[in-house]
Amino acid sequence: MESQSVTQTRFKIIRRQAPILVVALAVLMAPLVALAKRAPDSFADLAEKLLPAVVNISTSQVIEGHAGPEMPQLPPGSPFEEFFKEFFERNRPQGGQPRRQRKATSLGSGFILDTEGHVVTNNHVIADADEITVILQDNTRLEAKVVGRDPKTDLAVLKIKPVKGMAHTTFGDSDTARVGDWVFAIGNPFGLGGTVTAGIISARHRDIRSGPYDDFIQTDASINRGNSGGPMFNMEGKVIGINSAIYSPSGGSVGIGFAIPSATAKTVIKQLIKHGQVRRGWLGVHIQAVTEEIAETLGLKKAEGALVASVIKGGPAEKAKIKPGDVILSFDGRRVKKMRKLPRIVAETDVDKKVKVELWRERKKKTVTVNIGKLDDGEAKTAAKKKGKGIKSKAKTTKVDALGLTLSVITDSLRERYGIDEKSKGVVVTAVDDGGAAAEKGIRPGDLVAEVSQKEVSTPAQVAAKIKEAKDAKRKTVLLLVDGQAGLRFVALRIAEKKEGKDKK
Repeated sequence: MESQSVTQTRFKIIRRQAPILVVALAVLMAPLVALAKRAPDSFADLAEKLLPAVVNISTSQVIEGHAGPEMPQLPPGSPFEEFFKEFFERNRPQGGQPRRQRKATSLGSGFILDTEGHVVTNNHVIADADEITVILQDNTRLEAKVVGRDPKTDLAVLKIKPVKGMAHTTFGDSDTARVGDWVFAIGNPFGLGGTVTAGIISARHRDIRSGPYDDFIQTDASINRGNSGGPMFNMEGKVIGINSAIYSPSGGSVGIGFAIPSATAKTVIKQLIKHGQVRRGWLGVHIQAVTEEIAETLGLKKAEGALVASVIKGGPAEKAKIKPGDVILSFDGRRVKKMRKLPRIVAETDVDKKVKVELWRERKKKTVTVNIGKLDDGEAKTAAKKKGKGIKSKAKTTKVDALGLTLSVITDSLRERYGIDEKSKGVVVTAVDDGGAAAEKGIRPGDLVAEVSQKEVSTPAQVAAKIKEAKDAKRKTVLLLVDGQAGLRFVALRIAEKKEGKDKK
């Protein structure tokens, strides 16, 4: 045991060093304290500064209707619904009578982008409008003209006559915004005028299936009808989102609002101002997600990237020798973690720009250079399947138990039965085992298996041989290229531990 004098001496040393230890601990904890931002005491200063830059948008549209009385609005299923419908149809003026016109109005929000008078809002706020009026905070009403609009991202740019001393906003970086950060919105809910609401970022990268480039910021700041097109600000007073949609069973705010991130909006708005339309980059591929099973089959460590299901003939990807089965890992230096991120990255790329694309092919990385084309809405069209001539032999099917599929070569009767194009190649699926791996992945009779393990097949025997090769290589899954109702897609199937079946007549 220590003597009392030794213990006292050690205590004195620790006591003398305590201030030094406290300072050292404070230095070490400083970064953590800085990260833990406290809630703001008030939004008043920011609101006072930014309210003048947010506008109300009023639109009107002339709608033609039948002359005469209108049928009253009745609850669905009302016992009077059929009675009134029959009465008003019977008493409605017939041909030759003038059609009555009425003016419909709607309200939304927007914000002034610069001193030149450009105003940003949602496309759906001004779509089909005959007249657009921008109302400033001091109730000044200004006529607005449409500079350009983009339905795919639901963005639009208007132009008003600049007013001396007119306030405007600036964009912030939505990519640095984090879940849990404070944000606040200003808009025109229910036509009430400039209204400020606050909350936090609830989630990022939301896909609400409103368009091909969905990448919404979700917030619990109150967003209601009329807020559409208004700005979402960060605590620096910069626009990081454009409020666009809400999720609400009742039509009012339930704490789930969605904003278009500034990272998406800036590029679109810049092009709308410059060209009046958006010129999007085009790669010319159909892609799908890389699942865990597909990653395992292709030898990828992580289920990342975008799997190329097919390449459009004559497109930029084909010219760069990108092939079906390649996995796009990065595009123009930007890593592709999720498949649905790629279309937005490509769309934001300048037309005719040469970019480096990193691929995963045959279990190793490969880089190619692609000259980006211009996206045309008509380029997404797919050719309809046509009936044609096939192998003139009696259909002979083979049961591949390892996949839960019954397969056949392509014959005239199968082409006619399933509407298979005369140029299509592969092996026809004639039956799928209930509850098997193939059924779970959505493979159906009439689908074509074009490739197995990224090698073309034309007979069931070739499919069986590829399954055996995979088993011999100790692989648990096999990759099929399937041509079905949804188009070409890759499907990774678990290999069942069963013996192969025999041919059946």
